[in-house]
Amino acid sequence: MTTPISPKILSFIKKLEKNNNREWFNDNKTLYTEALSYFQDFIQNLIEEMGKFDENILKEDPKKALFRIYRDTRFSKDKTPYKTNFGASFGMGKNGKKSGYYIHIQPGKSFLAAGIYLPESSILKTIRKEISIFGEEFLQTIENENFKKYYGELDQENKLKNVPQDFEKEDPMAEYLKLKSFVGIHNLSDEELSEPNTLQNFSKIFMAAKPLNDFLEGSLE
Repeated sequence: MTTPISPKILSFIKKLEKNNNREWFNDNKTLYTEALSYFQDFIQNLIEEMGKFDENILKEDPKKALFRIYRDTRFSKDKTPYKTNFGASFGMGKNGKKSGYYIHIQPGKSFLAAGIYLPESSILKTIRKEISIFGEEFLQTIENENFKKYYGELDQENKLKNVPQDFEKEDPMAEYLKLKSFVGIHNLSDEELSEPNTLQNFSKIFMAAKPLNDFLEGSLE
């Protein structure tokens, strides 16, 4: 199966970026529903492809995996009503309670991500304890050749300046204990989205992060 990201998805998002208002959106609702349908089909195919290395993914509902395009503007200075990207998540990013995979499609800003994003404090503390105790096992998940090839290193955006309370400053895993998210990010060019083997490439990139997700999930059992 060769399935690229439909150009109609990027075309719609580009138009929405220039016309982020309800009047334009309502007048062009058919463009949105068409783009959404293409994206949902891609996610369905991606689930089936990823099921080859992770059978649990096959339980995912492609419709429930999609993020809403409508923004919650109640507490934001930015009152534009719509997101200018299409996103889908298999576990990751839905509630901060489990690890998983995330796909973000946006012209010039697309990326894939895997891991756990800003988990709630009790979960974060549990993961940190596991990393402290089983440091070598954790390092094996992020220092293996495939993970480094696609993700480089864990994202450093959400990080404490100091080692959190209840952990020794001299802990060999101190730098990782400072993280508030454990996420690998792989940026995508627009050209990569249109390649015939996009589906297989995405699955391959996600597969490289499965050991990390397995470690994170194992620490929460």
